[in-house]
Formats: sequence, structure tokens, C-alpha cells
Amino acid sequence: MTPPDDATLATAGLPATGSGRILLIACGALAHEILALKRLNGWTHLDLQCLPANLHLWPDRIPAAVEQAVASHRAAYDDIFIVYADCGTGGLLQAKCAELGVQMIEGPHCYSFFEGNAAFAAKADDEFTAFYLTDFLVRQFDAFVWRPMGLDRHPELRDMYFGNYTTLIYQAQINDAALNAKAEDCARRLNLAYVRRFTGYGDLATALTQVAAAPAAH
Repeated sequence: MTPPDDATLATAGLPATGSGRILLIACGALAHEILALKRLNGWTHLDLQCLPANLHLWPDRIPAAVEQAVASHRAAYDDIFIVYADCGTGGLLQAKCAELGVQMIEGPHCYSFFEGNAAFAAKADDEFTAFYLTDFLVRQFDAFVWRPMGLDRHPELRDMYFGNYTTLIYQAQINDAALNAKAEDCARRLNLAYVRRFTGYGDLATALTQVAAAPAAH
């Protein structure tokens, strides 16, 4: 399956295909990475539904959206796994998943699980002034950062929003020269030092490998 363009993933997400025995319900910002892992590992028994990535602009809406997706698909699959971290819900998503009886990926956000949750936590004291971008957020920087913060209309607000940051860290999932150049330009626009760190898929790959290996229900 080829994912839709990023604008569609941001506003509409990706529907499940109805095939496979395990459904992954994920953020649209993870569609490329999850589909790449499915192809790489031959996980044809995993299906994928992505909710709109722009839910991250309103994190309080994520638990209800996940609940609705689980309710819509529970009867059609042996199991459902939620590929969202806490993502700014303040523990509400974890509580909702516990209520629904479904598992979710560990971590406070995707920056952490791409880095590896343990590695990210170990760097926390040294990188508390870092602003992180993933592949998706580099591609969608204007839609998810620049415009929502009003910087397209009022660039003078940059120092108010980012004055306490010192560095933009691009966590690269793939090696792509064009993405690297765009990320570097994002750092320039925010007046931040630039660091590129290749993370690959981090704990996302580990978690999905465990989900994929789960025995079939009898």
C-alpha cells in the first residue's frame, strides 16, 4: 500500500483495508514508517488505520477519536493495537486504552519512541532546550508549526515562542538529502542551531515486531 500524500494524512488520515487479523490504529504522521515496516517484514496480517495527524493540534480530542475507531473496528479483528504515545493527552489516552482493553505503544511522544524511550530519557537533562522534528514534521513544518503559530503572518513572534530553545534536532527516520536540507532550513527560520540525528524507527519497530508476533486468537 502506498500512503496518501501528507496533506491527506494530516486532515483525513488513512482508512483500514479490512484485511489482516490485527489492526493498528495510528497517528497519520506515522503512516509512512508503519507501512515501510509492514513491507520490510512481510506483516500482511497487520492492517493499518490512521487518524488525522492534525489531531495533535488538539490533543484533548485524541482519546475520543481512538475510542471511536476501536468501537468501529473491534468486531472485525482479533486484536487492536494503538500506535499513539501519550501525545500531550496528560495520561488520558492511556486511561482510555485501559478502559477499552487495548494496548498502546509506550512513551510520552513519537520523538521519544523514535529515539528509543530509554535513550531519549537519558538525554533529557542535556536536551531540554531542543525542539524536535521527525520526517513527517519536516515535510509538514509549515502546516504543523509555522502557520498554526502565526509565524507566517507575524514572524516577529518567533523569539517569543522559541526564545528558550537553542537547537533544532531532526530525528531522521530515513536518509534523504532533500529532507535534511529542508530540516536545516527549518532551523534557520527558527534561528536555532541544527543537529541531524538518524534514529531509524527506534522503539516503533520493536513494538510492532512484538505485536506482529502475537499468536492468533483461537
